[in-house]
Amino acid sequence: MAANIEIFDDRLKELVYPDADLEQLASGVVHSEGPVYCPEDGSVVFSEGHGNRLLCWHEDKGVQVLRDPSHYQNGNTLDLEGRLVACSHGQRAIIRREQDGQWVILVDRYQGKRLNSPNDLVIKSDGTIWFTDPPYGITQPGQGYGGKMEQPSSFVFRFDPATTEIEPVVTEMERPNGLAFSPDERQLYVSDTSEVDYPQGHHYIRVYDVLAGRQATNGRVFAVVDPGQPDGFRVDAQGNIFTSSQDSVQVFAPDSVLLGKIYVPETVTNLTFGGPEGHCLLITAGESLYRIRVKTRGLVHVRNGGKS
Repeated sequence: MAANIEIFDDRLKELVYPDADLEQLASGVVHSEGPVYCPEDGSVVFSEGHGNRLLCWHEDKGVQVLRDPSHYQNGNTLDLEGRLVACSHGQRAIIRREQDGQWVILVDRYQGKRLNSPNDLVIKSDGTIWFTDPPYGITQPGQGYGGKMEQPSSFVFRFDPATTEIEPVVTEMERPNGLAFSPDERQLYVSDTSEVDYPQGHHYIRVYDVLAGRQATNGRVFAVVDPGQPDGFRVDAQGNIFTSSQDSVQVFAPDSVLLGKIYVPETVTNLTFGGPEGHCLLITAGESLYRIRVKTRGLVHVRNGGKS
């Protein structure tokens, strides 16, 4: 179907095709989340958040079950070696699929106490994993196995799989959720979705300056997302932010101006860039997985000739 795109700023015309089709690639998913494009075979891996499964869509094969149960995986990404790294609400951990297909826990504790329920993550160009740790897998029905919070609050963590060092980098947010780096990695964007828990909560994206490659400082509000929540989002190669919301993918310029909306018929939960050249926006929303071709492209990290 033809996409419904609303343009608020002419800069959006350089990023999207006004006559592009919004394709529904999959449907009937129990809360789709965490899409990641896999360049080796062109597939899209994504989470069935409330169905406790990990799914995989391929152009020729349709949707297949990759992992059942998935222990309530949520956010997914690829590391610099092309391995799938994920947030597990159920295991309260960051996990990774090894080359032999086995899943291993990379980190599930900070200072000897269990993490809350890691929600979304991003791999920095140095290989470190930055992830959010709200308690949704503990507090929200159908998103985890329940339990008790052991951490004093909801932090954003930096984890180095090479040294196993873990440290909090953002500590003042209420419900950190999605996150992404600017193209030069000098800024870190993090969404706060605490409005899910109470009406006076937040539904905005904050931005932090990254110092020495490992510290996040000078946090301030980048953009308020309305209607709905900035659950998951991505930054393109020019630094524009494509974020989820209740009615659309909202596009913000680096100067915080809302450029426009790509309307989606279901509530958007997350998104990623993909396709052979990176010019497809892959969107999880409601019970579905969608795709739309765009002019811009996502960020690319390269190691040993591979892309992620």
